[in-house]
Order: sequence, then structure tokens, then C-alpha cells
Amino acid sequence: MTELLIVDDEEGVRRSLKKVLVNDGYRILLAENGNEAIDIVRDNSQDIETVISDFKMPGIDGLETLIEIGGINPEITRIMLTGYATMESAIESVNAGIDGFLTKPFENIELRAKVREYNIKKRLKQFVSEQILAELQKEGKKIIPRKQKVSILFSDIRGFSEISEKMSPRELSDMINSYYFSPMDNIIFEYNGTLDKHIGDSIMGIFGAPISYGDDALRAVMSAIRMREEMAEINKNLSSAGRKISVGIGISTGEVMAGIFGSSRKKEYTVFGSPVNLASRLEHLAREDQILICDETYQEVRDTVKAEKMEPFNIKGIERKIDIFNVTGKL
Repeated sequence: MTELLIVDDEEGVRRSLKKVLVNDGYRILLAENGNEAIDIVRDNSQDIETVISDFKMPGIDGLETLIEIGGINPEITRIMLTGYATMESAIESVNAGIDGFLTKPFENIELRAKVREYNIKKRLKQFVSEQILAELQKEGKKIIPRKQKVSILFSDIRGFSEISEKMSPRELSDMINSYYFSPMDNIIFEYNGTLDKHIGDSIMGIFGAPISYGDDALRAVMSAIRMREEMAEINKNLSSAGRKISVGIGISTGEVMAGIFGSSRKKEYTVFGSPVNLASRLEHLAREDQILICDETYQEVRDTVKAEKMEPFNIKGIERKIDIFNVTGKL
């Protein structure tokens, strides 16, 4: 059963919250201060879905408590509950990455609805970018498929099959999640890209949809350079354990169809078109630590990055020869 932890120094509030939320199928855990809550989370970090903490408590306050809990397990939904509802405390909570903000006194129906809403948003953030969430909140279900010019980035681990054969499933999972997916995904977000999907050990990022900033190709290439730099630093640490993660990256720019596609069972925001196929082909051609970009991408970044023109390639599925550039660094 999914667990929910309530943290409040007032016993009456703890009892009231438990009475309301137990009806939503939670196993309710109770703590009367921040230190006790942190100890409970350490012992049950994989079972607790949500923590609701009072803001003003003796000892460490609710914000400090929730920040510490986020460090133990960032996937826990953290909600602040306070009777001291000031704009300052709300802003401070949001800036600290707290997932929700509730005030006392509370209406039971509204409380349950808000807890569900914050949990849904928390889970959605694992699959879609902040940009898509913002668009969904603005337009609801009306993100109509439309043509957009974008830059597509694909990253993939070189020699992944060989790496996986030498490691246990748990070791492999821990390594690629901690040292590949997490840092690479964060870089895509850092450059205002949209994380489209993971396909095996491949990462697909979109720059220019659902929101275009006018410099989408440049941000795609700069994020790729940053990825290469980050992997070089990561490999310094991995080398002590006799391990290394080498990546190849491909980037293509052009017009795609962007929108929410899928069935009633599963939908996702994604893009379709020849630039997606070309970026994927370039990633397959890229050698270890190499960033390959198409001519259209190069024309938009030529004044900012250094790149060497390679011999034109015949690429499977594309009739014409493609001019390809190897990005060596920044100007």
C-alpha cells in the first residue's frame, strides 16, 4: 500500500488529515516534528509517495524538513501545509522545489483534490518537460498538431551491449541512470529543450517545440557540447572502477509535425518528420565523443561553434547526399 507521511506538531491536525486522506487508499504515517519525519523517510524512502509537512514547527521548520526529505528521495511529492500563508513563504517553498502549497484551515474535498493534483504533476514531470506542462496548463487538451521548425538531438552510448554483458542488471541500471540519463536529461532542460524519450540507451531531445526561442539549433549544439564535457568529467570518476561511458551525438534541423499523438491507452508529446530520421542516422554514424550535425544546423551555428566538414554521406533512407559537419568546440 502507498504511504503518506503527515508532519505536524499539533496532534489534532495530524488526526484530521489522517481521517481525510486515509479514504484515498493511503497507509498514513505520522510525525510530530521534522527530525522524526526525516528518520521515518530514511527507513521507508521507497514506499512513501507523499509528505505533507506543517511549515511552522519547533526545531527544524517544514521547509527544511521537506528539503532534507527531497535529498533522501527526490521522487517523493512534498507538500507544505501552513496557517501562516504569506507570499514570502510560498515563493520560498516554490524556489526550493516543493511540489505543492496548502493552507490551514482546509476544506476536506479541496485538500484531497490538491494532494491528487500535486502527485499527478510530480509523476508527469518524470515523462514530459516543464515546457509541455506549461502548454498543457495553458491550452488543456488543445495542443493541436502543427508544423514547426526544430532541431532534434540524439545521444547514444557507444558499445553499450559490451558494457551490459559485463555488469549485473542492478549495476547497469545504477550506472546509466546516475551517470548518463540523469546528467544528460538535465542538460537538455538546462538549454530549454524538451526531453522526448529514452529508447534503450538512446536519448532524444527536441529544441523548438512546443516552444521556439529563435535560437533552437544553437541551443541544441551547445547542449551537445555540454554533454560531451560532462561525460568527460564523469568518466574521470568512473575510470577508477575500470568503467567508461562513451557517447555519440547527432543533430538535425528542419520542419516536423509536432503534437500529442497516441491512443486512448497512451499518448505522448513528440515530433515526426525527416529531421528526426536524419538526426538518428547521424547519431549512428558518430564515433566516440563525436557530435555530427547536418548542413542546415551548421548554417545556423557557424558563427558560434567550430566544425569540420566531412565527406558527404549516403545515408540509408535519404536519397540525396548530406553535407555533414563534425563539431569540435566553441569559437
